[in-house]
Amino acid sequence: MKKYIFALAFALVGLVSCDKYLDTMPDNRTEIDTEEKVKALLKSAYPTHWYVTVTEYMSDQLDDMSAVVSGTQGQFFQDLWNWKDNTLSNNSSPRYIWSDGWSVIACANQALEAIQEMGGPSVSPAIAEAYGEALICRAYAHFILVNVFCLHYDPEHSATDLGIPYMETPEKGLNPEYERGNVADVYAKIDADIQEGMKYIGDTYDVPKWHFTRQAACAFATKFYLYYNKWDLAVKYADECLGSAPKSLLRDYDALQSNTSSLTEGRTMYNSTDNKCNLLMTSAYSNLGNTTFYNSSGSNKHYAYTNNIALTEDLLAPLPWKTTGVDNADLRFRSRRYNSGSLSYVLLWKVFYQFQTTNQVTGTGYARGIFPAFTADETLLLRAEAKILLKQFDSACEDLNLWANNFYVVSEEIKMTPASITEFENSMDYYLWDKPTQKKHLHPAFAIDAEGSVQESMLQLCLRFHRAERWGNGERWFDVKRYGITIYRRFCDSNGNIDRIEDTMDYRDPRQAVQVPQECIDAGLQPNPRN
Repeated sequence: MKKYIFALAFALVGLVSCDKYLDTMPDNRTEIDTEEKVKALLKSAYPTHWYVTVTEYMSDQLDDMSAVVSGTQGQFFQDLWNWKDNTLSNNSSPRYIWSDGWSVIACANQALEAIQEMGGPSVSPAIAEAYGEALICRAYAHFILVNVFCLHYDPEHSATDLGIPYMETPEKGLNPEYERGNVADVYAKIDADIQEGMKYIGDTYDVPKWHFTRQAACAFATKFYLYYNKWDLAVKYADECLGSAPKSLLRDYDALQSNTSSLTEGRTMYNSTDNKCNLLMTSAYSNLGNTTFYNSSGSNKHYAYTNNIALTEDLLAPLPWKTTGVDNADLRFRSRRYNSGSLSYVLLWKVFYQFQTTNQVTGTGYARGIFPAFTADETLLLRAEAKILLKQFDSACEDLNLWANNFYVVSEEIKMTPASITEFENSMDYYLWDKPTQKKHLHPAFAIDAEGSVQESMLQLCLRFHRAERWGNGERWFDVKRYGITIYRRFCDSNGNIDRIEDTMDYRDPRQAVQVPQECIDAGLQPNPRN
């Protein structure tokens, strides 16, 4: 493949996160020659700009409410919702997701090179642990980039689908040339980094929830191997992550409800590092935690997770043990429902909001969101999905029941079976844009059994659970890409009812690969194709 001059992070932002540490040598680096310096550098090997806003707005989580919402809609959100290439500079924009990813990778690579120069991971247990952490951080950053800026991994097409460069050494030259490569190669190298990193990853951190511990690395490996269609490995790493008593690791929703009297307190508890379920925390520049970001009035409120979506597709839709639908009281983690005239919103306030003031005089600064990148609850559902794909239906059902009994309020223990799930799923029609249901046609790149089968029915319910578990965290977009779920851009009328559609996105639509930043294209990087 032709080589392109590649701008990466350094041409996109004036400050790379690890530059704060690498700022004394003539080539803008300091010597990393001690255990303490390596560990200090690895603190910058975690994302600070997150994909959540981009992927949440591009998914099927929102409808257009512009007919009933006053105020203006920001161009940034319009572009995302309409799947247009976004060129605006915003802390949540693709431009910063891209640049931040390469900053993270640069720090991880610098740490890896330093460790090798010090004698390799065998120098000491602490250095070995840092070596494993750096490899997992590098793999994770590439995983985010390839899944946001490329089409999803597909054995039939990924050898020719445009990938991203896989950076394995620190950058030393001026205007280096990189091959963009293909998705299959990127996945193979992520696989190699995970396998090597798992040999060394450890748990001796002062603040373990902000680092890839062994448990958090296993949660990441579970997701990666599920995406890589290596379902046996996904189960293996999920088993290690969850241990012999997964119930003890799940979120304590009862405590969350009974000990919170305010929105701020609730979000603080949800994201507390004391929660066993929160395996890796992240703090990123984001406005998602702002209570004015999703509400019933003002600007940037045109695209909403409406009562219509919640009642027919997701959070409040019927379930095998409650076929009439779910009430808010049936949720251990209660939603916030807003009804103001014709407006209707359903929200789960999860993201902790923090404003970082950078100028005390003007009061200006940055909005930050804090939330878990990996949780035990999600890992349990990912294991269930992998088991379904392996046709281990009874075992998968145990995981689904465990999650459901923890997430929902029930008078009797939920005891679904593969047969009862299949019966429930076959009792409803498939989704139509004007007659929505929670059951959408699945068109994954890998083979699954026919519609109406036990396997397909259990996948439908598992995806529904995953959608509820990770609501607002941008994960639904990746399920849409993985399973070839068609998205319809629906518009509501003045009464809030679905009126029409104006666009559709099917599996492998080129727009599913978010466009790389214009600066990189101008520097010679091949852009993602568009029809």
